[in-house]
Amino acid sequence: MRILLLTHSFNSLTQRLYAELREDGHELSVEFDIADSVAEEAVARFAPDVIVAPFLKRAVPESIWRAHLTLIVHPGIVGDRGPSALDWAIMNGEATWGVTVLQAEAEMDAGPVWATREFAMRAAPKASLYRNEVTAGALDAVREALGHVADWRAGRWAPTALADWPNPRGQWRELIRQADRRIDWLADSTATVLAKVRAADGFPGVADTLFGEPCHLFDAQPGTAPAGARPGEVVGRRDGALLRATTDGAVWIGHVKRAGSDHPFKLPATQAFEDEAAKLLVLDTDPGAAEIGYRESADGAVGFLRFDFTNGAMSTGQCQRLCEAIHTATARPTRVLVLEGGRDFWSNGIHLNVIEAAASPADESWANINAMNDVCLALIGLTGKLTVAAMRGNAGAGGCFLALAADCVWAREGVVMNPHYKNMGNLFGSEYWSYLLPRRVGEAAGRQIMADRLPLLARKAAAIGLIDACFGASPEAFAAEVATRAQALADDPALAGRLADKQTRRAA
Repeated sequence: MRILLLTHSFNSLTQRLYAELREDGHELSVEFDIADSVAEEAVARFAPDVIVAPFLKRAVPESIWRAHLTLIVHPGIVGDRGPSALDWAIMNGEATWGVTVLQAEAEMDAGPVWATREFAMRAAPKASLYRNEVTAGALDAVREALGHVADWRAGRWAPTALADWPNPRGQWRELIRQADRRIDWLADSTATVLAKVRAADGFPGVADTLFGEPCHLFDAQPGTAPAGARPGEVVGRRDGALLRATTDGAVWIGHVKRAGSDHPFKLPATQAFEDEAAKLLVLDTDPGAAEIGYRESADGAVGFLRFDFTNGAMSTGQCQRLCEAIHTATARPTRVLVLEGGRDFWSNGIHLNVIEAAASPADESWANINAMNDVCLALIGLTGKLTVAAMRGNAGAGGCFLALAADCVWAREGVVMNPHYKNMGNLFGSEYWSYLLPRRVGEAAGRQIMADRLPLLARKAAAIGLIDACFGASPEAFAAEVATRAQALADDPALAGRLADKQTRRAA
């Protein structure tokens, strides 16, 4: 079918749908929903069989949905209506939630139901739930809905009107306000604070104050408060995060957006409040909340290096810390080193927000690119172990080529890669891509990948040789299989010969 994706932005869900539906054999076009006239022109030009709207911030024009089958992807259970579906689900502590594909009609989110999926809620930020559970459910539901189109047109099948749905749990909910999200530091528990920040993560954040200055809070994780800490008090720092006490513990606040700042975007909390943070103690508590962590298999043969940077962005300092962690792991008596990245993102390369906020963005961008290259070089030059890039989450730009610096590259099913720089000024040579990409796919295919500027499914990347394997339907299944495969590599009698060949190639 000819499918027009009408969307507010080319976000993670839209990219996944685009790549998957194209692999299914459909003809796709993408149009940003910025005005009625633009959307109407796109529909007239492409003449779609179906319009799918995966991410909208306004109603589809009546002139479109009356004339063309338009399916809305709503991140809520059947009956849920309103613009803050996932926010309210997190705030209300829903045990299960869902995603529903419904037909656009005059009343928002009230059209007939074409398909729906439900999932168990994780204790996770809104953006993480959206990229994982919502996206997986949306893909299944959209495929089911598209499978009904031919029968619907022939009169053999009809979607279920919302009024006829048996006992829908969902209901209309207003746009969530900052007053609903407000944190009472003298009364709210750690769990309550986490829910409020997680429900606002990505956008818009929770309006609050730090050091007496108004700001928005993002990226919260549970922490341990020092003895005697008062609720609401900022009691320490680590990496880019600030530790703030609650009534029964503490939370690490990783990112903030300061009101009235010259830089109206999220920054690491310690950078946004640099002077105030410098006076705080550096704490090494709560290792699970740290950006970088290391562990080994029971027999000590396999090391696992985890690095989980918000949105996959890696600043100069983060690159330097990761490079140091790689060197430390290199000194361990392991035979295989697995680099895990984060659950949502493997890496998206350099940290554009930190660069933009620097006193000299030009100098900071140069420092950041060089620090990122140093991480890649640390992997390329690591000849005493077999290295594995285990891509649990999506990757873009330099993050893709960081993965290619490893000997083996494995990715989870559903991971989306954007292995190109063209939208960033067509950088040349960063992350050693001109060395790493051709050795996997050849010069011609490498040039095509860089020029296409389109999302690439991990499954497709494996098929063309860009990565070595794609497996694991869920992050948990992927992690278990990675551990099994890495152990097999470590126990392989041919490993010594493989490492010798690697050392010879690097020395050449």
